[in-house]
Amino acid sequence: MAVARAASPTLPPPLSQPGRGKRRAGVMAESGPVEEDAAPSSAEARLACPGRWERLRLAAGPWARTLAVLAALGLLYCLRGPLRLRDNLVAVTVFLSTLTPKFYVALTGTSSLISGLIFIFEWWYFRKYGTSFIEQVSVSHLRPLIGGAENNTSPQSNFSASDGESETNRQSLSECKVWRNPLNLFRGAEYSRYTWVTGKEPLTYYDMNLSAQDHQTFFTCETDSLRPSDAVMQKAWRERNPQARIKAAYQALELNNECATAYVLLAEEEATTIVDAEKYFKQALRAGENVYRKSQHCSSQSPQHEAQLRRDTNVLVYVKRRLAMCSRKLGRIKEAVKMMRDLMKEFPVLSVLNIHENLLEALLELQAYADVQAVLAKYDDISLPKSAAICYTAALLKARAVSDRFSPETASRRGLSTAEINAVEAIHRAVEFNPHVPKYLLEMKSLILPPEHILKRGDSEAVAYAFFHLQHWKRIEGALNLLHCTWEGTFRMIPYPLEKGHLFYPYPSCTETADRELLPTFHDVSVYPQKELPFFIHFTAGLCSFTAMLALLTHQFPELMVIFAKAFFGTLLSPLSFMMEKIERLMPAGLWHQLTQI
Repeated sequence: MAVARAASPTLPPPLSQPGRGKRRAGVMAESGPVEEDAAPSSAEARLACPGRWERLRLAAGPWARTLAVLAALGLLYCLRGPLRLRDNLVAVTVFLSTLTPKFYVALTGTSSLISGLIFIFEWWYFRKYGTSFIEQVSVSHLRPLIGGAENNTSPQSNFSASDGESETNRQSLSECKVWRNPLNLFRGAEYSRYTWVTGKEPLTYYDMNLSAQDHQTFFTCETDSLRPSDAVMQKAWRERNPQARIKAAYQALELNNECATAYVLLAEEEATTIVDAEKYFKQALRAGENVYRKSQHCSSQSPQHEAQLRRDTNVLVYVKRRLAMCSRKLGRIKEAVKMMRDLMKEFPVLSVLNIHENLLEALLELQAYADVQAVLAKYDDISLPKSAAICYTAALLKARAVSDRFSPETASRRGLSTAEINAVEAIHRAVEFNPHVPKYLLEMKSLILPPEHILKRGDSEAVAYAFFHLQHWKRIEGALNLLHCTWEGTFRMIPYPLEKGHLFYPYPSCTETADRELLPTFHDVSVYPQKELPFFIHFTAGLCSFTAMLALLTHQFPELMVIFAKAFFGTLLSPLSFMMEKIERLMPAGLWHQLTQI
């Protein structure tokens, strides 16, 4: 009863007789709805009144606006004498008739220049932000001023709307989550060499900042301040300058020759070849294993020791994984596969690191397609998150069974076999998950070095996948031909607009912004779906073209265009003059004077 009373203060106090309490609660439960239906509360009445007024306002809105326009026209007509409207109209007509052709040339030229500048700005804004500036300003600022925004007076509707917005925000945040690239390259041995050769920076500041946050999360803990070498490395991971980080790593090694994270930093950033990086990682492995064994014995002593064990585990897993990647890059593929399998068996909980994607790529290089299928059977599950590597590798294995003898002409005559249908469906599934990949596999877009972080279903993931797996598609005869013939058919199966997906969730709308942060500026980011040009870009382009044509014609044929302008303005003002004459005939001339006398 104490719990019930705390949850609902309106319940009656507990009674000594349980029977009376139950009967009274039953009477209250039965009588409650009847009383609410019979006599609504004052709060409900207050909430209902604004709704009625809102409906009345919406129903009377068009009539009220029409009456306001008529009243304004009537007032303008009555004030035509004091305002001297007729004299001003005659003066405007005389002024237009005295204008020279040079004025019209300057007018049309200036109009063409201004509309052209507006068009260029609109196009630039759309290319940069994906929306129209004029449309955004009109919706955000002008629409509330003219009463276009409707207010929801019902608290239930406000509550549901806020719930919908929060659910949408949560979904967009989950869709736009950035992941560590499981096949990311080495900064010193690969990214820096690209910069030395081309003079271009392959990594963005946003991408490197995310890597710095990852390093601080993986390689630091609360007890680092107790050990001088770890305290130095804790500051090193926060440094922005690469040379400062390398210098701090050497300082940490001077304090402690067994500092594994210092060797990791030197392997990632100072080593200029994969061989040098492997040497540093082997030193880090020896140091990391010693520290890991010591942490295992002390992990149960305090929460600080548990945090230190988690940190040492992260360091050990990271080092072993990078050593396996070094072996893969140096051609020792079987050794790399064994290291990855052992790592996955030793630390099965760390599947979030996506080590199986490294294993898939190495097995494809060995052409061990049965082992690849076994890995896919474990990780291509409906309950597990997908990736481009899983979806496109599954499509590649099914395409391998039919691609060598596949022909579009033959398939159109006899139809598709069961194996070909399975291959096409697998390709459609992969393309729906990430529609950017086929253009890189078919070499319709140029590849760049993959970033250190990727956005699933985005262009960054497509670049990372194609960079490592294009060779595997080329190795299988006819696989790219089958992909070329079938991948565009995916878009006929997906509803448009992308309100819902076919096999996956609807394609997120936030990928373009995140990909532009992850990929370098010299890369042309792939956008899906292609955005249609806003109305105001078409409008400003047409206005610019029309005014430019008028300026050209006025410059070439000034007299003829002046006659045309006078005729146009005369035709434009003739209905107004006709209406004024009719109104003056119907109404007495001294109406305004009579009204003032009254």
